[in-house]
Amino acid sequence: MTLKVSAMNLALEDKRVLVNLARRAIRDILDGKSFDEIDEGSLPENLKVDKGVFVTLYKNHELRGCLGYVLPLIPLWRATLENACNAAFRDHRFEPLHENEYDDVTIEISVLNELEKIKDVHKYRVGTHGIILKKGLHVAVILPQVPLRNGWNALETLRHLSEKAGLEPGGWKESDSLEIFTAEVFSESELVPAG
Repeated sequence: MTLKVSAMNLALEDKRVLVNLARRAIRDILDGKSFDEIDEGSLPENLKVDKGVFVTLYKNHELRGCLGYVLPLIPLWRATLENACNAAFRDHRFEPLHENEYDDVTIEISVLNELEKIKDVHKYRVGTHGIILKKGLHVAVILPQVPLRNGWNALETLRHLSEKAGLEPGGWKESDSLEIFTAEVFSESELVPAG
């Protein structure tokens, strides 16, 4: 499922490069290598822009790990590398990825566009926007594709967002801030090799 809303409009080859970088980073960690030896000069210019990005791993269509950076603090290619490894080995909800699972995981990448603070929750659109809740030290993010996969409406999404932040289901009503964003979402299963 590719969401059509995007400010960046990555080319197909850019997407392939990101997915290949993510897979290579995971493979290198499993092999005990470092993934820092990337020649940035050989990468497409689009991938050198600072962007927020999440990497999600699925195994047999089930979530296997998902972590990312909301803010655009480092170049997209590096954020993708780091979060591929974070999703595979540092998502506290799952055991670190094992060697025998490597071939069974599918990588999905969500490249985030600019965040927008909202005061009216009705500006949030399921399937178009991701949403971030902040209340004190409690923070949670739901990516745009998650409610679609789970069949949630806006209210159900807000309840899950609140619980993910460690709050009561209605915690979003007393949040310090809500932010929405669009994202360009793509999976390696959609990127048929050229030729």
